[in-house]
Formats: sequence, C-alpha cells, structure tokens
Amino acid sequence: MIEEQKMITINADELISQTEKMKNCGHRMVQICCAKIGETIEVNYSFDKDYSFTNFKVILPLNNLTIDSVSGIYMQALLYENEMHDLFGINVKNMAIDYKGTFYRTAVKTPFNTQTDKA
Repeated sequence: MIEEQKMITINADELISQTEKMKNCGHRMVQICCAKIGETIEVNYSFDKDYSFTNFKVILPLNNLTIDSVSGIYMQALLYENEMHDLFGINVKNMAIDYKGTFYRTAVKTPFNTQTDKA
C-alpha cells in the first residue's frame, strides 16, 4: 500500500519559515529536486517524519530564478543547492558553502536550463 504524501505549494519567500517549522517539529530533509516546466522551474523539498513525507513545491519563473538557502537549517542542503545552481542556473542566496558554479564540471553552463531554453 502506498502512503499518501502531502504536496504543499509555497512561495519562495515562505521557504525559510516553513523549513524551520519542519526542523522544529523533528522532520528530516530527504531531498531537493528541480524540474524545468515550461517557463518555470519547479523546486521540490521533501521532508520525512515517522515514514510520512511532506513536500514543499516552490515555482520559480525563468526571469526570477532566486531562492533562499535552507543550508542554515539543514546543512546537507548545500549539496542540493549547489547542484540547483550549476545545473539549472538558480541563484541560491546565503548558502553555507557556495562552490560558485564549480560543483559540477559540465560542457554546457546550466545544462538543464540552457540559454536557448530561456529565449
């Protein structure tokens, strides 16, 4: 039997406060992933507590790919956030450790959101 997972859409400016609530309630961060969908990038943050998943969905328009880092709350998020920057071109503000575009070595800058896709 597949358990129901909560999917909650939040605004980018709610991310820090909502993530702090998850941490304070004892949730662990499971993953962060991105997908380019049309003229947006969808960023999903997944949390688990007692085998129950809660997911936050943040939708960023291609003309404003900026989001706050949650690495001050969950340190391991810095790996996902550097990946988001390098592969999708998302500007993640205030990362605990910022590899400044060198986390991945790619032949194409932001391969999952290339300049031709942005036009």
